Amino acid sequence: MHVIEKKAIKLLKGKGAIITRDASGFGEAATRLFVRHGANGRALCIDIASSTDYSDSSSISYAYCNVTDDTSVKNVVDLAVSKYGKLDIMFNNASISGDLDKAILGTTNENFKKVFDVNVYGFLGAKHAGRVMIPRKSGVILFTASLALVVCGETSHAYTMSKHAIVGLMKNRCIEMG
Repeated sequence: MHVIEKKAIKLLKGKGAIITRDASGFGEAATRLFVRHGANGRALCIDIASSTDYSDSSSISYAYCNVTDDTSVKNVVDLAVSKYGKLDIMFNNASISGDLDKAILGTTNENFKKVFDVNVYGFLGAKHAGRVMIPRKSGVILFTASLALVVCGETSHAYTMSKHAIVGLMKNRCIEMG
């Protein structure tokens, strides 16, 4: 085992984590990585419709969470704290691309709203994680952004704008939380 992996195992051992949208992509990879690196009994993975099978691991709990709903996110954070005694890591990973039409003329208000509801209002995870992390002066809040921040024209306008909004939110949260 590599030295970096040994250190990672030590850093995640016993950590309480929430990962939104764990069924595929980054979320699934993060969930598997957290478990492999020692987040035993501490990974609370959330998905609206999770179909990923983690039955080989006893270290994962599931809870339904609608990342666009304040009460739903609050309840999941409270559940993690009551179950594990703390929340160390909040990985706000839930995201959708929406309609794939890259042309502004093909974009609809409904699509923008749907993309922003999931991608940007996922800030509720940061809000409620901060609520329990700030008093402890400990914790990490992560968001998934996108290459759409630096590569223009490859994704829809709604998706690109939502990912820029996430970076703005992260910068403000860094100032607020120190």
